[in-house]
Amino acid sequence: MKIRIGIAALSLALVGASAPQSHSVYLDNGLALTPPMGWNSWNHFGCNVSESLIRETADSMAANGMRDAGYKYVVIDDCWQVARAADGTIIADSTRFPHGIAALADYVHSKGLKFGIYTDAGTKTCQGRPGTYGHEVQDARTYAAWHVDYVKEDWCNASGLDAPTQYAKFRDALAHSGRKIVFSICEWGHNQPWDWAPKTGNLWRTTEDIEDKWPSMLTNLDISAQHSKIAGPGAWNDPDMLEVGNGGMTDGEYRAHFSMWAMMAAPLLAGNDVRTMSAATKAILLNPEVIAVDQDSLGAQGVIVWEPTPELQVWSKRLHDGSIAVALLNRSTAPAKISANFWRAGLHVGSASVRDLWAHADLGTFKNEYATTVAAHAVVMIRVKPVG
Repeated sequence: MKIRIGIAALSLALVGASAPQSHSVYLDNGLALTPPMGWNSWNHFGCNVSESLIRETADSMAANGMRDAGYKYVVIDDCWQVARAADGTIIADSTRFPHGIAALADYVHSKGLKFGIYTDAGTKTCQGRPGTYGHEVQDARTYAAWHVDYVKEDWCNASGLDAPTQYAKFRDALAHSGRKIVFSICEWGHNQPWDWAPKTGNLWRTTEDIEDKWPSMLTNLDISAQHSKIAGPGAWNDPDMLEVGNGGMTDGEYRAHFSMWAMMAAPLLAGNDVRTMSAATKAILLNPEVIAVDQDSLGAQGVIVWEPTPELQVWSKRLHDGSIAVALLNRSTAPAKISANFWRAGLHVGSASVRDLWAHADLGTFKNEYATTVAAHAVVMIRVKPVG
């Protein structure tokens, strides 16, 4: 509860603000101008990664609509690497990846997708594999030679190291690798990345690892909500990867999870088994109207603008065309009526048209506000446009 105190009041002051902070303090590598979308192996598969899994995942994303919906990065998380050669070159597990990482990256590229990989800023990864400490330049060049497009760098086994310094080393190594590579910082918010990461990475974790549970999702939402001012094109707060479809929440809770990540302009990295997902999971992950809110070119992170009770929230996100996305979030265990006042949400007009982004339906024109009953552990997400 302490985390959430003052969020609504702070957000009210921010919703009418102009753009995020000056781009001069951001990493300017021309990448991730909208939040990265893709898939990562960790949430569902953990260490059980292989060449066949990545190939089959890429095949599925190309065939099931994910690629065409914007999911373009296929990212292997921890456990692909086993050792270093005598010259220090990182070595992939030859049993799990018999054709090597470069060949796998080329296969992913052949499907119209981009390829991502995992490393760690410390001496070892979180699962005890070789870290990149002391090999920053060498690893960056190796990844570039393998045609990697995205690198996630973790923060395990980094005792005594300074996070801003270590991540800056790898930023510079990537910049001189000869290839454009998105840089994802993953130090779990422990070192106040909102103070230094915008000039270092394209995205940075603000939270601990997410769990496939409603309370965990809300905790990460609350933490990331506190740093909305620093998000913008090329630089994003990351409340961790999506759990949609992994089985720990209801479909209604997953719709809320996906909606709130879109409202926060968060990276959308699916973490389920996309080869076997249900129709309901697919409908959530492929909702084009919600994805459009996340990917809006303005790059504004949504904020809380009204909190009539601690469990009922109204969020607003400014969009490039002058409209706003609004999420009515019911965190409680009972249905509740929630009202969204247009002025409070940042739209200073008397009347506005409202479209439900999950029902894919125009609801009509409303004066001053829109109100509806929201189910327990659920969200109603609308797009509001001024009339006249």
